[in-house]
Amino acid sequence: MRRVLVVSLVFCCTFISVAIAQQPPIIDRALFFGEIQIAGAQISPDGQYLSFLKPYKGTRNIWVKKASEPFSAARPMSKETTRPVRQYFWSRDSKYILYAQDAGGDENFNVYAIDPSQPADASTGTPPTRALTNYKGVRTLIYATPKAKPDTLYIGLNDRDPKWHDLYELSISTGEKKLLRKNTEQISGWDFDHDGNLKLAERTNQAGDTEILRVDADGFKQIYSCSVLESCGVADFDATNKQVYLITNKGDVDLTEIEMLDPSTGSTKKYESDPENRVDVEGLQLSDVDYHVYFTRYEDDRSRLYFKDKEFEKEYHWLESKLPGKEINFGARSKDENVWIVIAGSDVEPGETYLWNRKANTLDLQFRIREELPRTSLSDRKPYKFKSSDGLEIRAYLTLPKGLPGKNLPLVVFPHGGPWARDYWGYDTFAQFLSNRGYAVLQPNFRGSTGYGKKFLNAGNGQWGRKMQDDLTWGVKALIADGTVDPKRVGIFGGSYGGYATLAGVAFTPDVYAAAVAYVALSNLITLLDAIPPYWEAARKQMYARMADPTTPDGKALLIAESPLTKAKDIVTPLMVVQGKNDPRVNIRESNQIVAAVRDNGKPVEYLVAPDEGHGFARPINNLAMVTAMEEFLPKYLGGRDQKDVPPDVEAKLKEITVDPKTVNGDVTLKGALAPGAK
Repeated sequence: MRRVLVVSLVFCCTFISVAIAQQPPIIDRALFFGEIQIAGAQISPDGQYLSFLKPYKGTRNIWVKKASEPFSAARPMSKETTRPVRQYFWSRDSKYILYAQDAGGDENFNVYAIDPSQPADASTGTPPTRALTNYKGVRTLIYATPKAKPDTLYIGLNDRDPKWHDLYELSISTGEKKLLRKNTEQISGWDFDHDGNLKLAERTNQAGDTEILRVDADGFKQIYSCSVLESCGVADFDATNKQVYLITNKGDVDLTEIEMLDPSTGSTKKYESDPENRVDVEGLQLSDVDYHVYFTRYEDDRSRLYFKDKEFEKEYHWLESKLPGKEINFGARSKDENVWIVIAGSDVEPGETYLWNRKANTLDLQFRIREELPRTSLSDRKPYKFKSSDGLEIRAYLTLPKGLPGKNLPLVVFPHGGPWARDYWGYDTFAQFLSNRGYAVLQPNFRGSTGYGKKFLNAGNGQWGRKMQDDLTWGVKALIADGTVDPKRVGIFGGSYGGYATLAGVAFTPDVYAAAVAYVALSNLITLLDAIPPYWEAARKQMYARMADPTTPDGKALLIAESPLTKAKDIVTPLMVVQGKNDPRVNIRESNQIVAAVRDNGKPVEYLVAPDEGHGFARPINNLAMVTAMEEFLPKYLGGRDQKDVPPDVEAKLKEITVDPKTVNGDVTLKGALAPGAK
């Protein structure tokens, strides 16, 4: 018996060494998570300038060049020094570049403007940046950038009442703002027509139902509504500027469809639903010249387009012939719609950015996002489906590590956040990173995910930690049953709701997982709902309807039962918890509570807290520190591989954000009240 065992071990080790030799080399983590060298291209509305994001003095900032110039001629525009610029846009008249920025991830955004024609300041190397809003503790929303009023932004400010945004008209050139509507009617959104005139508003009533209101001279008139467990919203005005495209699943409609809504009467007429009857409509692409519809989009296992403009359809097929195997998306375009930004990507292509000139019939590559990343070493990310505990079909994406036999693999379950969201086909940084380290990666679109109809979405109501969690567990079981996955080497990692699912996985199904990484994770659903940002007030009733109502005895009991903190004593799986100190959505006490509870139970827990981050890390150095810790942590329990070398700056950052669990105060009760002395 002993001799047979020795032979088995030798055979096993020989097999593994051969398999590893077939794997692509370990890709440097910095190629996945380090600062992006170039991204975010936009064409100015006049078609004369190309802008993009690129590091300036070590931080991602906005750059501009003439469209005809080489990239070496580009000039930096913004001068952010710590937090990267992630989103920006041009004013309609091409005079200004605008972007929003918060402080340390607190999501209280201000809006800034830059005139690219101004000379660079000698001290900064960039043109002056003007703050169009300059508030602390206030969240600026941008509702509209009307083409007919190119110097105007319609914005919302919650400085008067943190729960509700008042409506302002803001001049980009002067920074002057004019109050248009004091929001005393609990309006959650405003809709402007193509001429920049306020026409409609959305409101969530006391029951959580959505009301669409016509804005009249003497007040509001309700013209449409849907229940708290349905969805309805205005996509855009049509070419006549008199009707709107409504995205809705009201009534006996399961898959969200497009309807035409007449604001003058409130009457609706169906425009389109999924021709294949599989998924919700994702949206529609309108011309910004005459507002006709180019196409509608549906996100199935992969994206599907249905064209309403036959000439544009021919052009799209020409693009497909030039970009075989890629999914094509459209970015900014010139105001005459002759020059477009085209982004082509796939599961193994983070994104190729092109300039498409329709009249000249040319397609010119500008750059590849993360060009240094070796595409040939990346893994296919394929649609996968399985049956859950009650027979419900769950659609997912499965990434198997390239170069390894698809048998007996370590697995990382990677549930998405939301939870009212979904995963899509395409390039996924974490899936590719983990796959390169030797893990299979399963990304289930569990019940409660959007995109698959109202019934599927509502099947998640009241099922946090229950049937929603089964949808992950049964995915693991399916992969074990077909031999793909080693049952003793299953891990789980997720952020936000995915972080909750990670904690729920190790608390409610402790025998399933051998390692877990919970990122900005919810641990106590009572304290979570007690601390949601004030400007989420419009969504409070909807959250209660889909989770449970903590103001009722039964709802409170359900939330307590579904909180991983309740079952913290059952957690035996080695756990890593990662948190942003300034997170406005998932307060740091969510992480503190679970870390302290696992620590007090004598089980292994590691803790990282970034002092300059919020709900997810934006700074590359913090992301690098986190994944460095992750890839050292996971192989201990799952047997994957890891990059051994750590640059000094990453090592220093990791040391800075590592928290000794012994120092953590987790004194918050499940009843939602702070314990004496707790902060």
